[in-house]
Amino acid sequence: MAQENMVPVTILTGFLGSGKTTLLNRILREQHGHRIAVIENEFGEQGVDNDLLLEAAGEQIVEMNNGCLCCTVRGDLIRILGSLKSRREAGEIGFERVIIETTGMADPGPVAQTFFMDDDIGEYYLLDSVITLVDAKHAPQQLDQFDEAQEQVGFADRILLSKTDLVEEGDVEALRERLAQMNPRAPIKPVHFGQAPIEEILDIRGFNLNAILELDPGFLDAGHHHHADDVGSFVFRAAAPFDGLKLEEFLSSMIQVYGPDLLRYKGVLSLKDNPNRVVFQGVHMLMGGDVGRPWGADESRESVMVFIGRKLPKDEFMQGLERCLVTAQ
Repeated sequence: MAQENMVPVTILTGFLGSGKTTLLNRILREQHGHRIAVIENEFGEQGVDNDLLLEAAGEQIVEMNNGCLCCTVRGDLIRILGSLKSRREAGEIGFERVIIETTGMADPGPVAQTFFMDDDIGEYYLLDSVITLVDAKHAPQQLDQFDEAQEQVGFADRILLSKTDLVEEGDVEALRERLAQMNPRAPIKPVHFGQAPIEEILDIRGFNLNAILELDPGFLDAGHHHHADDVGSFVFRAAAPFDGLKLEEFLSSMIQVYGPDLLRYKGVLSLKDNPNRVVFQGVHMLMGGDVGRPWGADESRESVMVFIGRKLPKDEFMQGLERCLVTAQ
């Protein structure tokens, strides 16, 4: 299916108490003009208000008065996505996009991988982005104590910072710096009681291989980072082109060893004898690439790659990538 005809999917994640349910309830009730299927992937936990979702042994779909749907999943996500697809194609229900809320203690990785591992799902649904809510008041302690909180930040395409009104401005800025160190590719925006503009949540195209890669590696040079977070990031840049075969072999070998700890990796590559940029990205052990637009005649060709993960051996990655570059004879 052509991308413009696919159903975009947003994964909404964030630690317990970060405000996901407040945001979802607003989406389900507000007259925003979008027909959204919201999937509560809570596996038995209480999610959206009880008046919206009754207790059920399996899945339940409730239609809201603004045209949105709310589903609860206590089993296989692939099954409910397949069911929604079948009912949509049969004309039984109508929706334009999907938002999936993960549980507060979940690593969003397996949910994202769903869209790469099942052909039927991957061809019908377009994974748009991972949006992570971060509770400004409690995040410093949560990030210190829970790997899941760090992984949610590492996976984010966009971070929404809640409860900033409960924290001193200096503490908010310190948290911003910490989050930027962990994930320099995700813009950080404040959100108050779920009042994030809907356009800041939908159609981000963070997972779209042809999206423009926006990095601010200056974040990585900040001298105010005092936290020994397991999740961190680093950026590789090079003006020399890559040898495509060497690069593929190197990345494949590193993924075999470090795949479980690689949360997200993404880049724009300049390859030898290729007039087009190549856009690549990966989630854990799944890696893919696509041909981007041609390099301009007056444009400086440069490869930029970002790696986000748990305790990654930066030097090993950087030195290995250097060895994959084509050097002048």
